[in-house]
Parts: sequence; structure tokens; C-alpha cells
Amino acid sequence: MDNWAHYLDTFLFAIVPYVAAFAFVLGAIFRYVVRPYSVSSLSSQFLENRQHFWALVPFHYAIIILLGGHVIGFLVPRHVLAWNNHPVRLYVLEVTALIFGLLALFGLLSAIVRRLANRRVRVVTTFSDWVLLLLLLGQVGAGVYVAVFHPWGSSWFAATAVPYLRSLVTFDPDIRYVVELPFMAKLHVLNAFVLLGVTPFTRLIHMWVAPFPYLWRRPQVVRWYRRRQAAAVPPSAKGADR
Repeated sequence: MDNWAHYLDTFLFAIVPYVAAFAFVLGAIFRYVVRPYSVSSLSSQFLENRQHFWALVPFHYAIIILLGGHVIGFLVPRHVLAWNNHPVRLYVLEVTALIFGLLALFGLLSAIVRRLANRRVRVVTTFSDWVLLLLLLGQVGAGVYVAVFHPWGSSWFAATAVPYLRSLVTFDPDIRYVVELPFMAKLHVLNAFVLLGVTPFTRLIHMWVAPFPYLWRRPQVVRWYRRRQAAAVPPSAKGADR
């Protein structure tokens, strides 16, 4: 039984990351070369804007802050651990991360409800959109769970996840750093690799195309067309594009 667990951990944390990276690189190149005009968020803003704003704006701001925190922890883990040596600063960092995690979860759940409740938006939602939303929900949900039930994540991220990730970068994967983590923390790590692998095949690809101007530009209406589902779009939705 222990051998099977070891083989499974090796597959999930030493092989899947490279498969995901390979799929990301090849998929992104293919999409940029073969389907360059599909590299877009395929916004449904023109179908419904109010709930779109209250879902996507909190989600995007929160995710960018959280991703930035992960990047900082990866680049300067010693500085993060030094910062956390003072309890007050540790509490501030943990509470701030939790707040943004909850904000991201709120925005994501609002986006899912919007796609379920609004018929016009639901019609233009594809299978890959639902897969992406479920993966994002699992990722954010796992992150919030870890923050609540396995606190001081900024410290153990710097002490365990960073050495593991750096071992992947140097092509010498050392899974000892992750196999002893709690289940939800391992799920959070694994799901991140899955998200990376599916990115070129979903609308998430837009995050790699200079996304930051979206944070301060004026709102704009985006039109897009999908021939396969054109017949399924209700007349009211078609009229909104004129």
C-alpha cells in the first residue's frame, strides 16, 4: 500500500507538473499561430453588465493580489519568513490573504450564478467554460480552506512549497516537500498545475495578453460570435449586438 501511495505521489507531483507545462507551451503556441483572434476572454458583458461587474471585478483584483503574493513568496522566501518572525506582521499577512481569498470566492460564485441564472449568458457558455469555472472554484475554495483550517500558510509555503517548486524548475523534482502536506494543500498544488495545462484551451488564455490595462481602462462593450451556437441565441440576445 505504501508503494502505491509513493507511485501515486510521484505521478501527481513529479510527472503531472511537466505534462501540464508541456501542454501549456504547445497549446499556447498553437493558439497564437493558428487561431490568433481567439486569444480573448470572449466577454459576455454585452449580454448582461451589472452582475458581470460585481462578479468579475472583485474576482480579478483578488486573484491578481493573491498570485502576486505567491510570486513574491517564491522569489524571496527568506524575506517572507523574516517578515513572519513578528506575530503582528504574520497576522496581518494571513488575514489579508484570507480576505482576498474570500473576495475571489465571492466573485467566482457570483460569476457561476450569473451563467446559470441568465439565459442569454447561459446560451453562449461552452463546456470548456464550465470546466474552467469548476477548476477555478476548486482552486480558490481549496486555498480558502487551507487558510482557515491550516493557518500560517505564508510560512509553510516559503518553507515547503518553494523548495518543491524550485526542484521542478531545476528538473530534479523532490516530492518530499509536498507529500506530507494536508490533503487540501496537496489538492491546491495539484489543481494549479491542471489549470496551467488547460489554460491554452480555455478563455483563461487572455490572462497572458497584457491583462493589467483591464484594471483601469473605461468599461467597453465587446462583441463576439460563435457560429456553432448562432441558432441557439435568443432573438433578444442577437438584437443586443446591433
